[in-house]
Amino acid sequence: MDKSEYMEKAAQYVIDADEEAVVQLAKDYLNDGFDPVEMIEGGLSDGLRVLGDLFDRGEVFLPHLIIASEAMTATVKVLEASLPEKDVGKKLATVVIGTIEGDVHDIGKGIVATMLRVYGFEVIDLGRDVPISTFVEKAKEHNADVVGTSALMTTTQVGQRTLEKALTEAGLRDKLITMVGGAATTEHWASKIGANFWAENAGDTVMKLKETFS
Repeated sequence: MDKSEYMEKAAQYVIDADEEAVVQLAKDYLNDGFDPVEMIEGGLSDGLRVLGDLFDRGEVFLPHLIIASEAMTATVKVLEASLPEKDVGKKLATVVIGTIEGDVHDIGKGIVATMLRVYGFEVIDLGRDVPISTFVEKAKEHNADVVGTSALMTTTQVGQRTLEKALTEAGLRDKLITMVGGAATTEHWASKIGANFWAENAGDTVMKLKETFS
């Protein structure tokens, strides 16, 4: 199988939320000597974008996204474990990242975390449905340079505004950068709540943070 076929299949398996198939595909891809980063940035991310569009159109629902998220997380772990040391740069900054409280999706956030690690960031991934207090606690514990949150639903994105206030009350807000992302968010939303920036996807996140810390 050539690289393009791997990418097409990876995207489709993500859309189908077929964990067993996409994990095995990733193993076969690595055995054929291909670059793990390219599958993360290509096939998996392509599938994620399509799935997001389907969700927006009401053609798939949250339970499917959760299953797809678990498939994505398992596959990213397989690929991440194969990254050679030379691909991991020196530490640029410490990033605490997670999905905002009340939001049970993980899809996409795992890719962001992996790509940040590849490009030299230390990442503390808190997972999904993370309480506001946990973001504050972990930011303080790890002396974070960045706190990033993802929100898929408009009903949970208000937690990102609450986090801004909580970080201020804890005396941390002026000491770090906040970033927001996820299907429910926009650049306007980031500006409205006082976040430093909005990231559209993993590549956008890496680019903006590298510009800030390089």
